Amino acid sequence: MAITLNRLRDQVIVVTGATSGNGLAIVEAAVRRGAAVVATARNAAALEALRDRLTADGGRLALCVADVSDMAAVERVAAVAVEAFGGFDTWVNNAGIGTYGTLEQVPIADHRRVFDVNYFGVLHGSLVAARHLRGRGGAIVTIGSILSDRAIVEQGPYCATKHAVQALTDTLRMELEKEGAGISVTLIKPGAIDTPFPEHARNFMDQPPRLPPPLYAPSVVADAVLFACETPRRTIYVGGGGLVASLLSRAAPRLSDRILELVGTAAQQAPADPGDPTRRDNLYAPRVDALRGSQAVGARQSSTALQAQKLNPVILLLGVVGAGIAVALSRPKDVSR
Repeated sequence: MAITLNRLRDQVIVVTGATSGNGLAIVEAAVRRGAAVVATARNAAALEALRDRLTADGGRLALCVADVSDMAAVERVAAVAVEAFGGFDTWVNNAGIGTYGTLEQVPIADHRRVFDVNYFGVLHGSLVAARHLRGRGGAIVTIGSILSDRAIVEQGPYCATKHAVQALTDTLRMELEKEGAGISVTLIKPGAIDTPFPEHARNFMDQPPRLPPPLYAPSVVADAVLFACETPRRTIYVGGGGLVASLLSRAAPRLSDRILELVGTAAQQAPADPGDPTRRDNLYAPRVDALRGSQAVGARQSSTALQAQKLNPVILLLGVVGAGIAVALSRPKDVSR
């Protein structure tokens, strides 16, 4: 079955992690463009406020309070979509949590919790979505990260989940393509985005966390996601800074290691700007949600790299090949005898 995706205004889109950061931006942008949305998150009060605000302007929105680490809860989300709108066309796996600290500092239970949400939450959503979309077509769009390609110090559990999500997404794509299910599977890889993530993450460092620049606004991620809802793509990077970091990691992994060993911790700490204390630590329970982080940062409102990929995905391949050639040519020749 060929993959055919409906126009956005004719779609019903499920969005997990819908009350904060990228998820909130995706919901708002989708509703503005005429899509119906099933918004799901743990924060019931934030979901209700979101519905009141968007439906007041004529938006079509249904809600489901759910923790994506619970398969039964994710199945309820699909049931809500069927009851409210007759089904859905796209499922967006966006919900995510994190920690800051070394692998030894983070308790094993917290490692598992990050995997329960970031990996198993994506697995649950992908299986439920594939079951619903198989034979009728649609899209599964998952929010990964540039940390799907490149690990960073102080975020080991989060990086591990994003590497696992990369493998899960690739496997899902192959299996659905092999059976001719007619489902597009896209992995979005944002760089640093100005969301409440550093405030929401559980922190074991001796300083408040932050996201390293360059940062982009959540609306840029929403742009990439909504493009993938209508246009089959394998991978979309959000932000030129993240794309460069990924290419450097592939072309010169040891150089990337050394750079992150030297500056990775300091780049993720903000001693003078801890952010909003009411947002801290949503690892096991929701906290105050918001679209943007409360720390004083600058965020770019657009991404040239994203727009280039939307025009021609071959740009990614050329970038990878070009970086590899440049590094190969720069290496000294082996003159040993």
